[in-house]
Amino acid sequence: MHALISVLHIAMCILLILIVLLQTGKGSDMGAAFGGSSQTVFGSSGPATFLGKMTSVIATVFMITSLWLAYFAVHKTSSIIENVPIPAVEQTIPVDQSGGDTASQAGPQTPQAGDKKAE
Repeated sequence: MHALISVLHIAMCILLILIVLLQTGKGSDMGAAFGGSSQTVFGSSGPATFLGKMTSVIATVFMITSLWLAYFAVHKTSSIIENVPIPAVEQTIPVDQSGGDTASQAGPQTPQAGDKKAE
């Protein structure tokens, strides 16, 4: 369900960008304000065009999918990672032949004849 809403959200995003770019701007008749009638710039816009109605519908669907994705990103009920069992990790300590712990039986390290001392 989450993947379906994500794909729908991305599709609405792309469609919204394309439809807005296809429309003419309201300021395209701004030149009339300086020498012509100001009613064309600030007057009624007339009936809504098909692209205007489509922009409203796609923007509404885009906002609904945005809210849905934001809500469910915060309120997750479960995750795939939470359901995976964690395997037990065994710690292995090297043991010598006598069965004792080599780390506890080892004495202080003495330098060998071939070792170089740090001076």
